[in-house]
Amino acid sequence: MTTSPRDVLYRMRGRLTPAAAADLAWFAGLAAIAVFSALALAATLLWIAGNPPGSAFSSMLQGSLGSLSSFVTTLNHTGPLLIVAIGAAIAGRAGFVNIGQEGQFVIGATLAVVVGLTVPGPIVLVLPAVLLAAALGGACWAGIAAILRHQARVSEVITTLLLNFIAFALVSYLVNRSWLLQETVPEGSIQPAAPQSDPVSATARLPVLISGSGYRLHVGIFLALGLALAAGFAIARTTWGFRLRMFGLNKRTAKRAGVSDLAFGSGALLMSGAFAGLAGGVILSGVAFRVNPGLSNNYGWEGLLVALVAGFSPIFAIFVAFLFGALRAGGGVLAATGVNSAIVGVVQSLIVLAIMLPSLYVRRRKRRRQARLMVEQIEAEAGANVAKAGA
Repeated sequence: MTTSPRDVLYRMRGRLTPAAAADLAWFAGLAAIAVFSALALAATLLWIAGNPPGSAFSSMLQGSLGSLSSFVTTLNHTGPLLIVAIGAAIAGRAGFVNIGQEGQFVIGATLAVVVGLTVPGPIVLVLPAVLLAAALGGACWAGIAAILRHQARVSEVITTLLLNFIAFALVSYLVNRSWLLQETVPEGSIQPAAPQSDPVSATARLPVLISGSGYRLHVGIFLALGLALAAGFAIARTTWGFRLRMFGLNKRTAKRAGVSDLAFGSGALLMSGAFAGLAGGVILSGVAFRVNPGLSNNYGWEGLLVALVAGFSPIFAIFVAFLFGALRAGGGVLAATGVNSAIVGVVQSLIVLAIMLPSLYVRRRKRRRQARLMVEQIEAEAGANVAKAGA
């Protein structure tokens, strides 16, 4: 990254550089225009579909932030989205695109339910074992892609995507076999139409902070916040983070500087999978308590989207994940009012695009400015060399 001496001076004084202030102003202005446009377009679609836009938006707001129950629902969605996003951010900083979070999520949850159903003991032992198993399951699933990439140079984009389908099929096989993970039903009863596992015991469930009629807040959101802060600090302030960023910016230079491809390339994929698996463990031990093929419910995809919108910043991902969590909670209430689920999805997507596009534009503007500055520096150095040779 190219930085001018003037920018360095501004940073030493703890102030925004003029360019950074201009980027912030551009983002605020474009975001306001984009959000207004998205809401106007969403209102038009709702009106065409025969749904009053005012009551629809009110339902979304009420369902996400309008009461303690809806706020808790938003937080319970935010936690796993943020954990997935942290892993995606680590992989992204290393220059990799892991799009297998859905499979890693459900494999992590499956390994967690196995531990939760078979390991006895108090909660202080069982719960950490469940979460550790979830992270290990996700890491192992991502490890398959890491091995193929490291040994055979197969793109992780292809392998992680294909592993999603294998993961769903594997979990479906497990919960459809009575001798494996299929739910135990009383003799003479009919198996439920949707196959699933038995519920984990109370010792494998996350502690509840507050609960009431229709809501139950577990500690998963605080686990996610702690991990995001730790990851943000590690990426920005530690030697490991510096080497990770160097590897992502220029792998050839990083290797010449002694940065190992195995540790920082494959390692980043493993960590990304571990976070996705842990998110599955949080959903399992916090809300679902059972595993089934549909458990991931797009948490993996949306977590990846959170990381992309946040520019692979775990700290910024906190706010983006909260927005996505609110959209999930509000969208669920909106669908319950009778609005077609496809329209709900379109409204949610428009709001996400309204936030994402200004961010992408500002990022592109920043890259072009840095490239221009780099060219100016190269031309200045070349001119100085020519003058020196002429003298």
